[in-house]
Formats: sequence, structure tokens, C-alpha cells
Amino acid sequence: MQSGSAVNLVWGLAIPFIGTSLGAASVFLMSRNFRQGVRRGLTGFAAGVMVAASIWSLLIPAIDQSAPLGKFSFIPAFLGFWLGIAFLLFLDSVTPHQHLETEKAEGPQSRLAKTTKMVLAVTIHNIPEGMAVGVVYAALLSGFGEITASAALALSLGIAIQNFPEGAIISMPLRAAGKSRLRAFWGGVLSGAVEPAAAALTIAASSAAGLALPYLLSFSAGAMIYVVVEELIPEMSQGEHSNIGVLMFSVGFTLMMILDVALG
Repeated sequence: MQSGSAVNLVWGLAIPFIGTSLGAASVFLMSRNFRQGVRRGLTGFAAGVMVAASIWSLLIPAIDQSAPLGKFSFIPAFLGFWLGIAFLLFLDSVTPHQHLETEKAEGPQSRLAKTTKMVLAVTIHNIPEGMAVGVVYAALLSGFGEITASAALALSLGIAIQNFPEGAIISMPLRAAGKSRLRAFWGGVLSGAVEPAAAALTIAASSAAGLALPYLLSFSAGAMIYVVVEELIPEMSQGEHSNIGVLMFSVGFTLMMILDVALG
């Protein structure tokens, strides 16, 4: 690996994690938790970014790379997408976790504290984002023609932008639940630490199976769409004035679209 490629890879994996950490650091600046309307808006924004990234950065390149299959070029994207859905469904069912706005935990029963289950919920959420960044950079390093350095950077920046409010969304409730500011901050940071780890593992898997890149790209897309539909859309639509979530979804979607097209 050339030194320039190595630097790009390190930054590509680090930028989303930095976004989460900066968001978690807001616990040092804010004394109260986000209002419900603000949380809905931030959740909608994150959902929009993830859907746009799934389409422009993952599914379209997977289908384009499969063009030699002709009218069957959708097959790798179709299979990879459903494998991603199945993977997140499995994680969702075997990991005890609890979403921010719910009183009932999901997954197997456990004696974990509610705050721990909240961190685990966000951690599950972050795994497909890390995988998406990892597989895009793996495609770049392997010379995958549909992915450029600018497109990979666009994905990292898009994930980092939506990670900023996510870091705050986890650290602020931890603070409100009685954790010290420092412990709340580290809770937010640790929830995002899974992203570079998942990215690194995905890069390793992609290197071992270069011909499977279209499947891995669409696998990441399926995993992210699962998170959006199962978690983010219900959260952004709760209560009155759910149009806030819809509008911010649109902002996130168009911002990620602009980043991918302009930089790609």
C-alpha cells in the first residue's frame, strides 16, 4: 500500500469516529437534554444521510460493477442487500438493547442497566455505518472502478456529519440519567468506536474476497436500510409534528447526495 493511500485510509476510517466523539463532547457544553422535537429532527437527518449513502455510495456502484451480467446485473446487489438485512436482524435479536424513546428493552432478557442497553442500541446502529466506510475504502484500494478517492471521502464525511448529532443523542441522555459528564462523554465515544473496528474488519474481509465487492457493498446498504426502517423512522415520527423529522430526513438525504455527486 502506498503512503498516500495509507493516509487516505486512516483518515477515511477516523473521520466518522471523530464526528461521533465531537458530538459526544457536547455534554460538556450543554446542561440539559435535547427537546423531543430536536431529537426527532436529528434522527431524521441521520436517516436521510444513511438512505442516500446506501443508494449512491453502495447500491449503484454494486450494480454498475456487475454490468457484465447484463440484465441480471441486479443479482449481486439483491443478494447482498438481503444478506445485510438478515445480518442486522440477527444482531437485533441476540443483543439486549433499548432505544431512547422506549420503555421496553429488545433482544434477550438481561440485567444490564438501561443506559448500557441504550449504548448497545447505538452500537448496533453504528456497525453497518463502519462496514459501509470499510467496504468503500476496500473497493478504492483494490482499484474498483466505480469508487474514487473523492467518493470514498464523501461517504466518510457524510457519515461523520450524521454521527455528530448521534454522539450527542447518546451522551446527553446518559448525563440526564445521572452519569457524570465524563462518563456520559465516554459512553458516546465508545458507542462510535465500533465504526472504525467494523470498517477495518470489512476491509480485511474484502481483501480476502475481492470478487465479492458488489455483494459486500450491497450488504452494507441492506444493513443500513434495516437500521433506518427499524429504528430511525419510528423515532423521528413519534408524537406530534412529525413533519420535523421528515424535513430533516430530506435535508440529510439531499446533503449526502450532493456530497457524493459533487466529490465523486
